[in-house]
Amino acid sequence: MTVLDRPTQAPSTERLSRIAHPRARLSTIVSYGVIVGIAVLGVLSFVNLDYSLRTLDTTWFNISRFLGMATPLQWPGWEVTGVRGPDGTVFTSEWVGFEPILKVGESIVTTLALVIAGTALAAVLSVPVAFGAARNTTPNPAVLALCRGIGVAARAIPDVALVVFLAFLWFGAGTLAAIVAIGLHSVGMISKMMADAIEQIDEGPRLAVQATGASKIQQFWTGVVPQALPAWIAVTLHRADINLRGTVILGIVGVAGLGYDLNEALRAGPSGMRRVLPIVLIIILLCVLFEIVSSSLRARLLGVRPTGRGVGDAVVRAAARRSSAVAAVIDRPDVDPSGRNARLEAALHRPWTVDRIGTAAWIWLGIAVVVGAYLYTQPDVVRLVWGWRFDQVSNEELGRAVWPPNFGSRSVADVIAAVGTTLTVAFAATLMAGLISAVVGPLAARNVAPNSWVRNLFRGIALVIRAIPDLVIAILFIIATGFGPQAAALALGIGGVGLLGKLIGDSMEEVPNGPERAVAAAGGSRIQVFFASTVPMSIPALVSHLMYLLEQNVRSATLLGIVGGGGIGFLLINALQGRNFDQVLAFLFVIIGMVVVIESASILIRRALR
Repeated sequence: MTVLDRPTQAPSTERLSRIAHPRARLSTIVSYGVIVGIAVLGVLSFVNLDYSLRTLDTTWFNISRFLGMATPLQWPGWEVTGVRGPDGTVFTSEWVGFEPILKVGESIVTTLALVIAGTALAAVLSVPVAFGAARNTTPNPAVLALCRGIGVAARAIPDVALVVFLAFLWFGAGTLAAIVAIGLHSVGMISKMMADAIEQIDEGPRLAVQATGASKIQQFWTGVVPQALPAWIAVTLHRADINLRGTVILGIVGVAGLGYDLNEALRAGPSGMRRVLPIVLIIILLCVLFEIVSSSLRARLLGVRPTGRGVGDAVVRAAARRSSAVAAVIDRPDVDPSGRNARLEAALHRPWTVDRIGTAAWIWLGIAVVVGAYLYTQPDVVRLVWGWRFDQVSNEELGRAVWPPNFGSRSVADVIAAVGTTLTVAFAATLMAGLISAVVGPLAARNVAPNSWVRNLFRGIALVIRAIPDLVIAILFIIATGFGPQAAALALGIGGVGLLGKLIGDSMEEVPNGPERAVAAAGGSRIQVFFASTVPMSIPALVSHLMYLLEQNVRSATLLGIVGGGGIGFLLINALQGRNFDQVLAFLFVIIGMVVVIESASILIRRALR
């Protein structure tokens, strides 16, 4: 009997069962497990925060009282006065001159200069850290672990804590502490993104340089940097946007700029409250304009249309669609994103055309802006060399001030409870943003929204929320509704809708349309297509976005504790205000540990989703 003559063996019942009911993939199990876990922890967090109709009623009362104190608005150059009469208080506005307007202009310039100087410092410091943190350039595993640990620590330590720490122990009063604090904190994000860009390069040029006997440093500068530089520029400009929004918090510890003006207005009582909303609107407008300029620079220097989720990227894309001149500047024919080696070769032999001259001019203008920022802020760079303030604090006193770290009068149970409060705020905010974004996100997707009007409406909602700095929303919400973790969770939950709603909408637009068409061809309705095809295929991306938002909310909840949101941030700001740096160091270790745990869990979950 030949092989062809053998009778076909009937499949077993067990085999048929495996075919009919395939084993769930690990990524599917992890995805739904994460969603259920965040939902359960979010619900428990809401219960622990003790939301009720009575607290909501109190919240609305506090908001109404805040709006009553903050209106009518007092814009720079005007002074609002109120006179009580038989029919109530009558407010009048009086022009007081240009001096207040000039002061606001000076605050704007100071804020921008600090952001630009700090971000530029971070970009320079991030290059060696990224070199050691990328797997294809690091000298050995020990350097890899060290550089990645530096990135995690930099992301975890709030820049507001670094400002106070550096000002007292090292640089003294002045702008240097703020610039260095912004720079050190930004190294966490920039070095991580730079390392990711290094790991994604084409290894051909680097290996070619290595074959000539070049050292690792030579391979890095000749075979890696030219390929990764466009991504580095984009990351640095994006981080500058984030730093501008973060300067609001720095004003609490006395850093000059719009954040300081806002903090002074909040502390000035009823007369200052009328200046709060105008300052907030100026900050929002400045952030939007800065983001538009940043997106335009990225598009001009990199030669590609921006693909980010911010307001600036959306404005530049819209301008390119409506103007052929703008599109011609952005979509340069000499730039081919898919042909990286050809692009590098062409760049080496490119003639000095008008386009190349314009690009060079923009680069030199950027360098001039960075130099101008340092000249304007006038940091005492001598302190970088001579450092420690021996003239004011003895070495023995410095040792007693920072070591050994301890919790002061707080017990370990108090610190654990504070960490629990911070995580409670983060999980509650993530659940709230997730539930609202589950409606906003799909309706903002082109393949889910019933028509373009609905899609544009919900895209606009996400865009407007995203345009407002989340820390500004949070500070106003805490001041308006009352101090405590309840207000912090509400603020972060609402602020997270702008980011998460856009991410969900983009993810659903990017799913393959084949399964959707198959369900529709079988007679499925729009709802059936959505739940049977669109949602299951976008679940892994949704989980990744949820974990990203949770990481961000943990850091933001820590910062909000500094302005009255409770948690570990509240203990940190108390220690900072008392200049108890041994306690500050202990609380920073706790914050770093908390962030490391969350980031490690996020990394493991993302690996399982691949």
